[in-house]
Amino acid sequence: MRFHDNEELDVTVVGVAPVGARVEVDGHEGVYGFIDQVKHPSWWDATIAPPLAGDKLHVCVLDPTREPYPRFSALPSDIDIARRLRGEG
Repeated sequence: MRFHDNEELDVTVVGVAPVGARVEVDGHEGVYGFIDQVKHPSWWDATIAPPLAGDKLHVCVLDPTREPYPRFSALPSDIDIARRLRGEG
């Protein structure tokens, strides 16, 4: 699967580390991305739980070329920006 800048996806958290969360794209087994800790809402709001394996998230693609996994964001502000850049917001 090839990702595009500002694309929106539904994902499931499959692994968590101190620096962020590895996610699998829903409906595409074995296709992964990464959400840096600062790109998850829990980093900015103490009332939101940090990511756990099995969590479902809606994300946007920030950097489809990042290796080993493309970089995603689950921040509503980044998703809003992605929509505006695509001309949908």
